[in-house]
Amino acid sequence: ATAIEMLHTATLVHDDLIDGSLLRRGCPTLNAQWSPDASILTGDFLFARTANLAAETNSIPIMRIFAQTLTTIVNGELVQLLSIDQPIDRGFYFERIYAKTAALFEMCAIASALACDTDHEVIGQLRQFGYSIGIAFQIVDDILDFNGQLATLGKPIGNDLRQGIITLPTILYFQEHPNNEQVKNFRLDHGIKSSCNEQILIEAICASDAIAKSYNVAEEYIRKGVEALRFLPDIPERRILEELAAYITSRQV
Repeated sequence: ATAIEMLHTATLVHDDLIDGSLLRRGCPTLNAQWSPDASILTGDFLFARTANLAAETNSIPIMRIFAQTLTTIVNGELVQLLSIDQPIDRGFYFERIYAKTAALFEMCAIASALACDTDHEVIGQLRQFGYSIGIAFQIVDDILDFNGQLATLGKPIGNDLRQGIITLPTILYFQEHPNNEQVKNFRLDHGIKSSCNEQILIEAICASDAIAKSYNVAEEYIRKGVEALRFLPDIPERRILEELAAYITSRQV
């Protein structure tokens, strides 16, 4: 658990530096307080400590899944960084949020099973649970980028769109309003150039049914995740996982 939390923290340190984020959940990031060099080295140090902690399990499968997950996360960040003209489609979006978020949830779900030498069928079901709630978590995160509170999120509303990052609410809105003037401008310029246009488009997405439809997609992934737990007996541990899944679509931060 410590290794997973440390891995997650390391990715956030690097993520904040790449995005130029000065706040995370309302608190100053390392990027806001230290030099870029110091932030990079701090993230690297945390990655190294994560590897040490994973090695202490003396489990080759656990060490392998840690390495695979880190590879997936870094590859996803590279794809996002190098994709200046991001395609506005679901396929690219779901690939990106798997690498960004769901891969880590997957690892969390199966690491303990690997430590117990559980059979492949159980590991597969837990992998499905982790994947599904991880996808749902990131969808909700992307929704909150439009309808969350600045004081809670610690970043401006519509921050992703302002940076040219295409998320599910934007995709759904664009699909339903292809002839909207701001949508046309965005597609033409591969991003918004005018701050006025940015704000108009953000407000339009917030007021549309793209938000509710995005929540519906997240709920469907939660349903799939809970369904994957059916193999477990009705024990407290299963109910805890189900409660965790239910919380994801109701959270405000």
